[in-house]
Amino acid sequence: MELKYPLVLASGSPRRKELLEKLQLPFSVETVEVDETIPEHIKPSKAAIYLAKVKSEAHSHLAKNQIVITADTIVTLNGQSLGKPSSAEEAVKMLKKLSGRTHKVITGVCIRLQDQMDVFDVTTKVTFGELEENDIQTYVQSGNAFDKAGAYGIQEWIGLIGVKSIEGCYYNVMGLPVFELYNKLKNFRTH
Repeated sequence: MELKYPLVLASGSPRRKELLEKLQLPFSVETVEVDETIPEHIKPSKAAIYLAKVKSEAHSHLAKNQIVITADTIVTLNGQSLGKPSSAEEAVKMLKKLSGRTHKVITGVCIRLQDQMDVFDVTTKVTFGELEENDIQTYVQSGNAFDKAGAYGIQEWIGLIGVKSIEGCYYNVMGLPVFELYNKLKNFRTH
């Protein structure tokens, strides 16, 4: 696929970068610090879309002659949002909450070009088997739990030994629903 304008991934996430590379589209990466505080009136189910738009606004200067992609991933359990843990104790608590239960992973994506904006979200249901305390501690001590919503990466060791099933897009859980993104980008082709 050939796009009308250069593609920019406005994200510092190594997983999003890896997934976009697999689509074999040339792109650059631009990052800007963004306040990711979610206002209280925003429901957890809408937080990913809200943050994707906030990130897009922070990169709107790029969207004049480039296609800018921003995204945010939220984990919710029974309507409660589980963000990125700020400590080992918080990561352990999150993983204990997820153990033996089904949660939702929602990724909001915003594609912006000049005054055009396409915003969408994708939800995947993930079910963990019962996680043993020792396994939770091992994973948290590895340091991999801290930059991920819900304190886990499905593609990592904890995902391999803990995820019993998923309903929906696997790549969405990694942080980028590539099937939907690729199909939305078709609207930005040269022919």
